[in-house]
Amino acid sequence: MQQVDYLMLNTIIRNKANQAVKSLFGLDCTEKDFQINTTKPEFTGDYTIVLFSLVKSLKTDPISLGNQLGQWLVDHDSNFFTHFNVIKGFLNLTVHERYFKELLTHHYQDACFGKAPMNGQKVMVEYSSPNTNKPLHLGHLRNNFLGRSIAEIMKANGYEVIKTCIVNDRGVHICKSMVAWQRFANGATPESTGAKGDHFVGDYYVKFNDAYKAEVDQLVATGMEKEKAEKEAPIMKATQQMLLDWENGKEDVISLWKTMNGWVYKGFDATYKRIGTDFVKTYYESNTYLLGKETVEIGLQKGVFYKREDGSVWIDLTAEGLDEKLVLRKDGTSVYITQDIGLAQKKYEEFGMDKSIYVVGDEQNYHLKVLQLICKKLALPYADGIYHLSYGMVELPSGKMKSREGTVVDADDLIDEMISIAESHTQELGKVNDFSQEELKALYETIGLGALKFFLLRVDPKKKMIFNPKESIDFHGFTGPFIQYTHARIRSILRKIAPEKESNFSSTLLPAEKNLLLLSEQYGYTLKQSSEALDPSTLATYLFQLAQAYNSFYSELSIANAESSDKRDLRVKLSSMVATILRSGMDLLGIAVPEKM
Repeated sequence: MQQVDYLMLNTIIRNKANQAVKSLFGLDCTEKDFQINTTKPEFTGDYTIVLFSLVKSLKTDPISLGNQLGQWLVDHDSNFFTHFNVIKGFLNLTVHERYFKELLTHHYQDACFGKAPMNGQKVMVEYSSPNTNKPLHLGHLRNNFLGRSIAEIMKANGYEVIKTCIVNDRGVHICKSMVAWQRFANGATPESTGAKGDHFVGDYYVKFNDAYKAEVDQLVATGMEKEKAEKEAPIMKATQQMLLDWENGKEDVISLWKTMNGWVYKGFDATYKRIGTDFVKTYYESNTYLLGKETVEIGLQKGVFYKREDGSVWIDLTAEGLDEKLVLRKDGTSVYITQDIGLAQKKYEEFGMDKSIYVVGDEQNYHLKVLQLICKKLALPYADGIYHLSYGMVELPSGKMKSREGTVVDADDLIDEMISIAESHTQELGKVNDFSQEELKALYETIGLGALKFFLLRVDPKKKMIFNPKESIDFHGFTGPFIQYTHARIRSILRKIAPEKESNFSSTLLPAEKNLLLLSEQYGYTLKQSSEALDPSTLATYLFQLAQAYNSFYSELSIANAESSDKRDLRVKLSSMVATILRSGMDLLGIAVPEKM
């Protein structure tokens, strides 16, 4: 049997079905004309072609069409298809088991299995986007895990990927932490207090809010209206003055700003290293906030923007179902959308990417829609490539989090908690008596971080989610540790039984073997789907299903005491292939898999 492209069995079947339709009916079909799924367990077959979309154009009934297509495919490609059956509008096809045996022979240890060659396309993924007035929190973790995993999944699909981050390091919120430090710190530093730099600065952001509320309440108690009190509170006035001083380059303010941001960056770097986040380039708003003004001037000349009597510049998007949008204030200063246009231009000039993916929460849906629309009206070359990977907020069982009130779940604290829970669960299982203390520490971190990442990635990004730390560590549920444990189980088997150099595989595949091979074959197509949808949950679900299938296979069929040496070797190599896919897929999600646990 001729070896075919293992990555795209779904596509191969689609192409063969196209040939059949053209031969039988003289019709050229497109990819959209065929929906191909794996056959449901209650029916006989490997893949199912959904026929309804073809029925109308061919003017025939689905059962007749299915029988004609199925018979043609079996008659003309008996080395590939062995059987077919038609259930209503569904053509179920059985692929020759020699295909799966050859797949196993050639790829059971292939670390590149399922991954595509370079396609010449360049993609930028922007994620994380922290503020320097507080440490990373649970919401940032979902953002980081999404951004990193999408970047790696797209790499696996042949894209050149540039990971970037924009840091919000200027503005009134930064000044709030600075003013609070001046008032309450008495010269304290992260070094003098033993605090992590981003935590240290974040504490002063909370202190600012506490002091501000107290001052507002005090002014209201004297008879002042609350709205006026919020403007007149001394600490707020000091903050606004500090922002003006920063913008005017006042030396002592700039010095304090650099010092406190330096504390935060040191803290960020430690957290990024711990969670596996990395960037090709980091942009800072303090360097980019003046960008975009030149583009606005060009847009004014082209008639894309218009100027009001007060000198402010706007764009009218009412025809697109939006509203009028300010792009330059009357004093000539830019707003966020202006900066974003300028930064998009700068990134394109530096990297020339075909697509620019912004990993940003769904509260910015409108903003990103406006950004792309303005760029399109300006006929900027990168406009069509802008894509907003919008994701829902993460909430706790107790509800939403608020930074200024200090109710957010700090990323570092959560990671520590996850590792502690992983330690407790692992010790309950009692299978790590032969581990050294160093190995145990590494294992707990691997399990804890794996549980956290998988739980946040297993949900469709568009959906809001509630995070429960204890629920995420379950060695038997839809979790990262379940997949990690399955990988460790397989590696234990492979340490005891080595695969043979030559493969025979002469005996017929049993259902559990065929099912596991069929699922393994779908790894490449799953990566393709996950990349096209920009959805890591597609991959996470697949890896869980593969681990489930392996455990069913393992409980049903013996490996060491297989009925023949041929069967033992097939099952060993099948185990190796599954372990390779689990390791590869979990790595794309940013999750390590242990050799033993």
